[in-house]
Amino acid sequence: MKGGVETNTVKQSGPLPKWSDVLAVLRPKQWTKNLLLFAGLLFSQNLFHTPLLLKTLLAFGAFCLLSSSVYILNDIHDREADRKHYRKRHRPLASGRLGVGQALVICIVLAAFSFYAAYNLGVPFLAIAVLYFLLVLGYSLWFKHIVIIDVFAVALGFLLRAVAGGVAIAVRISPWLLICTLLLALFLALTKRRHEYVVMEYNGREHRRVLADYSVAFLDQLISIVTASTIMAYSLYTFSAGRTEYLMLSIPFVIYGIFRYLFLVHKKEMGGSPEEVLLKDKPLIVDILLWVAVCVIILYFD
Repeated sequence: MKGGVETNTVKQSGPLPKWSDVLAVLRPKQWTKNLLLFAGLLFSQNLFHTPLLLKTLLAFGAFCLLSSSVYILNDIHDREADRKHYRKRHRPLASGRLGVGQALVICIVLAAFSFYAAYNLGVPFLAIAVLYFLLVLGYSLWFKHIVIIDVFAVALGFLLRAVAGGVAIAVRISPWLLICTLLLALFLALTKRRHEYVVMEYNGREHRRVLADYSVAFLDQLISIVTASTIMAYSLYTFSAGRTEYLMLSIPFVIYGIFRYLFLVHKKEMGGSPEEVLLKDKPLIVDILLWVAVCVIILYFD
């Protein structure tokens, strides 16, 4: 956004926050990232195994609550910087509609429930949940200010989700799938940085200091490397992961999805919120659903 930056500091009028503000601070749209927990269930060919499906659903719920608790801590820490962002200034904490004390209570309750659910899924899953919590907390406090490390920290968060999905149901996840997850997460993180760099033309460095260490040319080069690596890694996975060779029929859907996302980033300026792209762009939604359908048909009905 060009021009001056509004700094809204409206106070909460009543003792209790509005439900709309509570829901907004949880960032439910970003729960779509936790769908990665179902990767282990899908590719281990246990999608229709009811007990394992229920465990994965519980793991998904635990990570949704856990991620929301860390998002709240991040919003508390960054509320001053968020007021300088053209979109984030409207968040409940940045705008002042939700008090810090209220947000902390919500955070503690969510974290308590999520860790309790994680404990019921086993100590290994609880360990992954704690590691994820510490990683995201470290990102909010330190990692996001260090060039390149910032995008790797985001990517590791996705990787831990995929690992957690396998740990929850005690199945081994192919190393190829973990590599694909890491590369795809790097792709999303880099395109988000590019969007921020381009859009935050005037006050981007104030909102996110690490943008001063990036440039459009540098980010485009990194995105090109990760794009090619992601497609190649997934292609090799379909051929060498010990599954049926017909899994290679899913490759075109992966290529189209990546190309479509790049189109949205470069031509529609939609790369700032991957979760919104996933929920709003119909061609991409259809492509993902077709990819899932093809994988299910090949893995379960070959």
